[in-house]
Amino acid sequence: MNVYLSGMIGSGKTTIGLELARELGRPFYDLDREMDKILGYSFHTLVKEKGWVAFRELEYSICKKFTNYKNAVIGLGGGTVRFEWNTDLLKGSGQIILLDTPSDVLVRRVTSADRPRVNPGTTILEDISMIWSSYKNLYYNSADVICRTENKLLETVVAELKEIICPI
Repeated sequence: MNVYLSGMIGSGKTTIGLELARELGRPFYDLDREMDKILGYSFHTLVKEKGWVAFRELEYSICKKFTNYKNAVIGLGGGTVRFEWNTDLLKGSGQIILLDTPSDVLVRRVTSADRPRVNPGTTILEDISMIWSSYKNLYYNSADVICRTENKLLETVVAELKEIICPI
């Protein structure tokens, strides 16, 4: 079964996913990177030029591709699990783990990144707060496991996840 890491923008899906995959000896895939590879340019440009609908359509096609993988660790997009068509698809081929990270940590991690806003005209803090307050239940309800990452070292989070995925 695959391991799907979900969470808000900046929750550590890629960083934790890379290390977890290395520890487990599994391949790692990142939805954002896969999207950039398919497009040949940054998905940020796709959002700016064609909007979020085009982004979500491509995201869904990549999620379909992921379901054919075996025993991979996959970092999803920040909003992937907010859409039932994605979670329904993914649940049949793996375990969804929510990396639950406080908003202030998320903001600190992504402040320097030029990322498209879900809520145009907002600051990154406002955007993250609005997304979380509107969709928190979808993140929690889509998760098979919730991993709280606050005040934990990368090694600690990876060790906890390894124990969940491959209990001794």
